[in-house]
Amino acid sequence: MRIQTVTLAAAVAALSLGGAACNQTEQDRAQADANEAAAETGEAAEEAGSALKEEAAQVGSAIAAGASEAAQEIDEATDTLAEKADDQKAETATDTRGN
Repeated sequence: MRIQTVTLAAAVAALSLGGAACNQTEQDRAQADANEAAAETGEAAEEAGSALKEEAAQVGSAIAAGASEAAQEIDEATDTLAEKADDQKAETATDTRGN
């Protein structure tokens, strides 16, 4: 929203430079306003880029943490299945010897 406001201000300043400025002082003031608006637009874009970069890093960290947690859960589940399979083998061996 701030970028749009600053961009609008830059456009207004540029229009006032050509249309409304009647003397050199007003033209110089309008040019200065346009330059300031352009600088503010650049700063706002830089801030937005930094914020996006930070958010992307946080999303990446969250995805990595989620993947790590899922891998841990899979490891635990396979360990449990292996224990059950070992128990089943032992029970089958006992049943076979008992018959």
